[in-house]
Amino acid sequence: MPDILLQLSVLLVIIATAAMSASATIQAVRHEFDAFGATVLAVATAMGGGTVRDILLGQTPVFWMTDLTYLATAIPVALIAFFWVRNLDSGGGKRLRLLMYFDAIGLALFTIAGVQAALAAGSPLPVAIIMGCITGTFGGIIRDVLCNVTPIVLKEDLYATISLLGGTLFILLSNVIPNNNVAVWASFTAMLVARFLVIARSKK
Repeated sequence: MPDILLQLSVLLVIIATAAMSASATIQAVRHEFDAFGATVLAVATAMGGGTVRDILLGQTPVFWMTDLTYLATAIPVALIAFFWVRNLDSGGGKRLRLLMYFDAIGLALFTIAGVQAALAAGSPLPVAIIMGCITGTFGGIIRDVLCNVTPIVLKEDLYATISLLGGTLFILLSNVIPNNNVAVWASFTAMLVARFLVIARSKK
């Protein structure tokens, strides 16, 4: 993978790690976890999808065990989010909306990062798309299961579908547009807008 693409991939994973860590912390606060419990949940959520992907691709040790950047991102974000969210009003669904928005950002970014990782490992295109979906959705599944909540992917329409379609769009654009940045941001924007529309519709 060219250096600039590798740097872009790392940046995507760091931002996605922060977003999913924040979403997990919000869920933890909603279920009255303490700071330690919220941090554990945040790390499990932020690392979960990529860990499953790397194991399935036979790439071990998994990504966060060879680069502490991701733990160094998830833990501080979790602690900051914990004390911030805990002071928000619990009524009116404000915390749930924040969770959903952070989750949407993580879903989109982790999907792209997962596809990139699978392609770099030499996976066929269909497998890369599936790996992108696993990377994008599995952390949220772990978060919700640990909080004894039905995972979003099982009850929210278009969640996994948006990830699969977004990963497919990223691959298609990467093959027709020389600038990889365009493919990344176009597919990220498409997934984010789609999720935000679903979230907005669910509030009606």
